[in-house]
Amino acid sequence: MATDHLSITFGALADPTRRRVVDLLRRKPQRAGDLAAALSVSAPRLSRHLRVLRHSGLIENSGVDHDARVRVYRLRPERFAILRTWLEEVEAFWTAELSAFKTHAERTRAHKRP
Repeated sequence: MATDHLSITFGALADPTRRRVVDLLRRKPQRAGDLAAALSVSAPRLSRHLRVLRHSGLIENSGVDHDARVRVYRLRPERFAILRTWLEEVEAFWTAELSAFKTHAERTRAHKRP
């Protein structure tokens, strides 16, 4: 299950425009029009990117009380937590591997010295 979430997450984040949307939303929730203006993209193009991010679970939108037509987008921390956990596991693996390699290299070097 987590692997499916990761595949969807990485797929959504593979596009540079979608990563820029995530960067903007890290600062604060924003309306689609504000995001489009900040990214200099058309509303229909941004809409496609927002749809991918919504379907991946990375962002969500909600209406504004005073205007039902306005949608505000924000990040969803749950998906990022899954990504962070996976990255921590990969980092722990490589830390252990590099530590073992260092130990092996130091032992090998010590045995070769006269």
